[in-house]
Amino acid sequence: MFENAKWIARIDSEEELPAPLLRKSFDLDKEIKNASLAICGLGLGEYYINGEKVSDEVLITPYTNYDKTVIYSVFNVTKHLCKGTNTVGAILGNGCYYVTKPRWDVFKPAWMHHPKLIAQLDITYADGSTLQINSGKDWKTNDSALIYNHTKRGEYYDARKEIKDWCRPEYDDTQWDNAFICRSPGGVIRKMKHPPIRITKEYPAHKISGTVYDLGQNISGWVKIKGKAKRGTKIIIKYAECLDKNGIPDYDKLNTILGAETHTDTYIFSGKEIEEWSPRFVYHGFRYFEILGAPEGLEVTGQMLHTDVDVIGEFECSDEMLNKLHHMTRISTLTNLHGVPTDCPQREQNGWTGDALLSCEQSLMNYDMTSVYDKWLRDIRDVQRPSGQIPSICPTAGWGYNWSSGPAWDSFLIQCPYLIYKNTDSTAIIKKMWTSMKKYMEFMQSMTDNYLQDYGLGDWCPPDNAPPTPTELTDTAYYYTDAVIMAKCASLTGDDPKPYMELAEEIRRAFREKYVTDGIVNVKTQTALACAIYNKLLNDDETKENARILNEIVVSNNYNTTCGILGNKFIYSALSDNGYAETAYKMTVNPDYPSYAHWINSGMTTLCEMWDMKDSLNHHMYSEVDMWFYKHLAGINIDAVGLVIKPSFIPQLSYVKAHHRGIYVEWDESTITVNSDRDFTLIINNTECKYTKGQYVINRN
Repeated sequence: MFENAKWIARIDSEEELPAPLLRKSFDLDKEIKNASLAICGLGLGEYYINGEKVSDEVLITPYTNYDKTVIYSVFNVTKHLCKGTNTVGAILGNGCYYVTKPRWDVFKPAWMHHPKLIAQLDITYADGSTLQINSGKDWKTNDSALIYNHTKRGEYYDARKEIKDWCRPEYDDTQWDNAFICRSPGGVIRKMKHPPIRITKEYPAHKISGTVYDLGQNISGWVKIKGKAKRGTKIIIKYAECLDKNGIPDYDKLNTILGAETHTDTYIFSGKEIEEWSPRFVYHGFRYFEILGAPEGLEVTGQMLHTDVDVIGEFECSDEMLNKLHHMTRISTLTNLHGVPTDCPQREQNGWTGDALLSCEQSLMNYDMTSVYDKWLRDIRDVQRPSGQIPSICPTAGWGYNWSSGPAWDSFLIQCPYLIYKNTDSTAIIKKMWTSMKKYMEFMQSMTDNYLQDYGLGDWCPPDNAPPTPTELTDTAYYYTDAVIMAKCASLTGDDPKPYMELAEEIRRAFREKYVTDGIVNVKTQTALACAIYNKLLNDDETKENARILNEIVVSNNYNTTCGILGNKFIYSALSDNGYAETAYKMTVNPDYPSYAHWINSGMTTLCEMWDMKDSLNHHMYSEVDMWFYKHLAGINIDAVGLVIKPSFIPQLSYVKAHHRGIYVEWDESTITVNSDRDFTLIINNTECKYTKGQYVINRN
């Protein structure tokens, strides 16, 4: 691909200029059978043929370390072409490629350069002959009306500067400049294989004051406007997640890193009859927004956009609080998915490995994430150092290697490929990532002190005054589980599992020598106990007793959690696997701070970063509760050894129903219905019954 195409750009300068327009006209003299456009615009692109967009996708091209990998898109454009003169056009945005002002980390990206494009249009005529149109210096270019764009700061669009019909054949471009051939971004160019970003839903905006609107839902996306105004009328759209105590949008929450002017769009009317506009090359995390200078009758709508993954799971039960929490988890997951699983859609928009690992299982239950994770694992492989070290955010401009990265974050590289295998029965990604996985294990081994690990972050974001859990305890637990998974993966790749099995035993021995006394975890925090139980660092008889102690601690604390993000991942299974699912339920619906119910009662519509709701109001790292819905309440347990249906019957729930890709489970007070396309084992009251795939209705008694 692109053997005859050239990287082209507007001007050979790193000066900040309006978003460039590029166009190429050509003649077709025969009937067209098929045509495809392979194209990559950096940082982002929007593409047209004969004045029509070639796709409903937005925020094209995916974010990568562009000096390592560049992703191009392919569009079937047969219906857009015709006999006679045709024109292909593109407008390019900065994205994460041309970062003119800091995004989150302050380091200038090594790949930073002006926006550029490469394109190849392949046409097959009805008679079998072919024609190829390639990007080159014969393309024409000019400035657009998009004066400024930055992925987090916003866009400035002056509709007075619009060039009518600029991408139609009839437009005369003789006064435009010729494009120039420019340097490539440097990375290997690969075809996009994961779902694109699309606008998936529109939310009506409700005015709550003279200039302030509420969507009723925290989303990632932008505001779309439609209306009429005098030429030169300027409106400013400012975005926020919440209101302050005076009912005014709290912009400071989004300005904690970048300062003023974050998440602000500006539009200047051209004076046409009706004008319709939304941003192209940014996205915002917001629920509320303010429009300053709006003309009378302006229509406004919130548009949510994210990587358009297929839904493969759903959950519902008789408790509306849990249903709301399920919805919050799903929205938090989707609004943090834009080619990269980010931490939050407003403040950072960074691909934190720890956040993604904590939400990986529930994401795989809810959505078809395989190709998205495949892409992101390649991104991680691209930035892995020869020592095996990886950063805590990916892609990265260089930040994240020496702060925050550690076993609890980096283990995404080890555990995600195995979780995909468990859910899909495919070893393809394990085999693809195997060399990188082994290199990271070697790096972890270089960081040990008697098989104990202690670097990076520990139980991040716990409630105020929560008793601390040593980072060494949680790090070493991740190290142990990684070694166990590596042994399993070695068998799947044809490698020798024995070294990893022996390593796991040594790690387990070291952990127990330090953190287990007379069979009891000697750090009496919810996180420490749950961590040892969840990661199987205790013997069977010890597990039962430690689970009893954990349950007692939670109950005596009035069902309040003291867990940060790691403990929250562990505690739901640690309790429910050992007969205390009702305690997990009471902890979840406890209306007092800190709890999920406290978030909901406080008006949250997405999961928060902090239990006290002080920082980001849209994070997905506390999403393990949604996996608990599937795994323990509905009882859907997917493992490499098979499918087990083992529901936890909470007396407060009169019914539960869930499905996940060919598995349907529903229970009420009298029966259990299972419909599965796989053989499964049903466990009720510790009694196992094996069933072949099909539909069954079983009396609970």
